Amino acid sequence: MADHRQLTAIEIEGFTSIRSARVEFGAMNVLIGANGAGKSNFAQAFEFLCRISEGLLNLFVGRNGGASALINDGMDSQRISLKLMAPPNSYQADLVATPNEELIFDDEVLTHHSPGGQEPWTRSIGQGHRESRLTEVINEPGIGPVAARIVELLQGCRVYHFHDTSSDAPVKRLTPAADNIALRADAGNIAAVLLRLQTSELRADKAAYRRIVGAIRLVAPFFRDFVLEPDRTDRILLRWRQQGAEAVLSGDQMSDGALRFACLATLLLQPKPPALVVLDEPELGLHPVAIGLIADLLRAVSTKSQVLIATQSVTLMNQFSVDDLIVVGQREGSSVFARPNAAALKNWLDEYSLGELWEKNIIGGPGSLSSALDA
Repeated sequence: MADHRQLTAIEIEGFTSIRSARVEFGAMNVLIGANGAGKSNFAQAFEFLCRISEGLLNLFVGRNGGASALINDGMDSQRISLKLMAPPNSYQADLVATPNEELIFDDEVLTHHSPGGQEPWTRSIGQGHRESRLTEVINEPGIGPVAARIVELLQGCRVYHFHDTSSDAPVKRLTPAADNIALRADAGNIAAVLLRLQTSELRADKAAYRRIVGAIRLVAPFFRDFVLEPDRTDRILLRWRQQGAEAVLSGDQMSDGALRFACLATLLLQPKPPALVVLDEPELGLHPVAIGLIADLLRAVSTKSQVLIATQSVTLMNQFSVDDLIVVGQREGSSVFARPNAAALKNWLDEYSLGELWEKNIIGGPGSLSSALDA
């Protein structure tokens, strides 16, 4: 992954349950914590940033209950601040609430630190606007390349949710075959993406398709292959065949766990995954064997993308190292984040797994942060 896409830290103030937090990022980042601690809110901050970059800030605000629903209750002022550090650049959005429950920019700031040792510069790109001005300054001399890199990073901050497997789930609906460039956050265009990989002339795409099918067979041995054929209106539906049969089956006839795994495998095995892969509880509905395989895929993709997952699964947690963990807890009604102190946990880890230590409340199990965390 190119250096300019490498996220090193995020600072959040006043967003949902997060009053004030700075979280350092590595290649693999595994959020653990009790229900209500703030794991999903932290992941939602990245979706918020993605919508900002797309010019959809207030659509996101409206769909999530208005500005007052997004601003931390403990804040004296009605404002949210988000800052991303992605050396040599950083981006900060300071937002304030309006009487009609929208958010507007109190400031929007880009900073660049030259690798050559020159003086860093910081520039405000406006105040009082309703939607981001990042795309407006992309062609300006000097600031344009930095803005372009930040837009690229922010638009990769999608939070993927594959939980919905109801009869009307997006993954089971017809989708335009042309909508095949990037997997949607809800996998609604998975059939189109798979068709592109299957029929591509690029060796990497065809190999990725074979890996996706092979991975699904490991957790669903009855699965044979997808049937990917657009209809007369050039729309496509996810269909498949099982081993030893010619009947074509619909997505409704695939188990919920197998369908969720197919979405995860497509996301993680595509040739060019997003710069940042954010998944909220990817283990839901999966067999322990499938959870182990997902962990393998997550570790593999973390060599070229950054990964952030929020989980409560002991099985999934046990697949990672203590250095991957970010423990989320509550302190005075606000979410707090800390990396476990590996040295303090060394003797414990000689006898127990990470999941067991979490269950014993040694590394921030339900209810609190523990003394085994960095201050």
